[in-house]
Amino acid sequence: MASSASSTPTKWTHDVFLSFRGEDTRNNFTDHLYHALIHKGIDTFRDDEKLKRGKDIAPELLKAIEESRFAVVILSKDYASSTWCLAELAHIVECMKAGELQVFPVFYHVKPSEVTNQTGNFSQAFAKHEELYKDNLGEVDKWRKALTEIADISGWHLDKLSKEAEVTQEIAQKISTKLHLMTSFGEDLIGMGPRIEKMESLLDLKEHDDVRTIGILGMGGIGKTTLAELVYNKICNQFQASHFVENVREESEKQGHLVSLQNVLFEKLLHGSGDDIHNVHMGMSSLKRRLSTKKVLIVLDDVDHQKQIEYLVGNDWLGRGSRVIITTRNEQLLKAYGAHHIYEAEKLNDEEAFQLFCKNAFKKGHEMADDYTKLSKGFVKYTNGLPLTLEVLGGALCGKTVAEWESKFAKLKEYPDDKDIFPALRISYDGLEETEKQIFLDIACFFKGDYHSRVHPILDACNFHPTIGISVLQDKCLVKIIKGNRLWMHDLLQQMGWSVVLGESSEPGNRSRLWVSENVSEYKHSRSWDDVNTVLEDNLGTSSVHSMFLTLPAKEEIELDADPFSNMRGLKLLKICNANFSECPEYFSRYSYGFWNGMNIL
Repeated sequence: MASSASSTPTKWTHDVFLSFRGEDTRNNFTDHLYHALIHKGIDTFRDDEKLKRGKDIAPELLKAIEESRFAVVILSKDYASSTWCLAELAHIVECMKAGELQVFPVFYHVKPSEVTNQTGNFSQAFAKHEELYKDNLGEVDKWRKALTEIADISGWHLDKLSKEAEVTQEIAQKISTKLHLMTSFGEDLIGMGPRIEKMESLLDLKEHDDVRTIGILGMGGIGKTTLAELVYNKICNQFQASHFVENVREESEKQGHLVSLQNVLFEKLLHGSGDDIHNVHMGMSSLKRRLSTKKVLIVLDDVDHQKQIEYLVGNDWLGRGSRVIITTRNEQLLKAYGAHHIYEAEKLNDEEAFQLFCKNAFKKGHEMADDYTKLSKGFVKYTNGLPLTLEVLGGALCGKTVAEWESKFAKLKEYPDDKDIFPALRISYDGLEETEKQIFLDIACFFKGDYHSRVHPILDACNFHPTIGISVLQDKCLVKIIKGNRLWMHDLLQQMGWSVVLGESSEPGNRSRLWVSENVSEYKHSRSWDDVNTVLEDNLGTSSVHSMFLTLPAKEEIELDADPFSNMRGLKLLKICNANFSECPEYFSRYSYGFWNGMNIL
């Protein structure tokens, strides 16, 4: 699926640099503004009180200014009394003149004219500086000019009648809007421009102050989540609070309930912890009561049950002007819930599909020979405009010779039609090195959604070299590391991985991996449960099994013979929760510290 790219220079480390005199505003206005910016997701730098104060400004502050997109200068009555602040300001002006920094002044209980003309407290401060720096008046003159230039910029003026809370929110809102406008929605988002415009027309933010729910409907891999993310990023600054709830189906399956997601919404939208929410009904009541007066934007990604919508956003919970976006593969649940509009995600047309495929198949600046052009069109036709398949196929073919392309295309043509996309996805898997295949299958079967920092040492202990292996999987669009440092792959790629393992043998005990991954409330009716249960109860495991994960609900328990692993001499990973052994397995008692012949017991 098409992915976004930012035009942000890599030198930008911070969004905002705050310049202020600590004694004047650190514990009041500046503190409130800092937290308003942070709440908007704006990376904000403010100096640490512990930084050593002296004649010369700390180098780390100069560096922070140079690496920020915006500077907010809070000009208070005694701002000019600090040579540190003035040196900071002079550097801010230098960066501004170089076109590398945008500056917003805040006149905090001072008039802009006082700053421009350096009267009042500013006059007294400069009289002292001229006495102290009488051998270096050029430096003082530079500070004067910097103040005059900043005062000429339109900003905010606070006096005794100003409502500081409103001003801090206004500043945070303005910067948030400018940051979103800086985000590129251009050439790398192939085919997304018209789709974003259509979604914006359905959301109708300008004309209607009602509450609206818009569904994005479509098959897996068609780009529903990408579209929702792009729309969310573009409009979220127009709401009092917003949150993108990822992988609703997957999270609810993991937990068996939606309390954890209700807690997340409570924290993100209401600036507080929802730790006191112990069940979904309590969560519904709390969210309804607190959200009824707030204009919010909520995205529920990958919903597969109507209850998930009702428990997270209700029917009449949200304040006027709120918007809800839902991505799903199930049209009926959108209709049953009463979505105001349903946008059916479209496949890419031939031209868009060709562009996306080539973007992934060819390195930048690569000239496409005629043979590649013809084959590219053949691959594009096979994918039928499905973004995920175009990305994965393109990544798999990148850097390959024409002969290799022809071989892959011939393999695809062995399949009857394009209804089953697994063959196309499998091409990328088949091109991996053996250890990379093992990492891919382990993530598909066991570690999707888990923390990268936790999984990395486990894979490393299996001698799979995960540092380079995961990097290769990322390059080939097979695995992503999403926010929160979690490993993630698309459902279709995960299902393809499962099909690889299931295809190893018709006998579960001869497969490399055994796992239970379905919804915990229905695990006893799943095929994977039948496979694991049969292998353990009848001791049918062989040396082919090298990983097994069985995690049962807290109130469930499986009764096992003392030695269900006696024939699994190749086991490297084992995780079993809520298992009751008739006695301690012999092999476990022989080897201490949870290892048996190199096996990691998780």
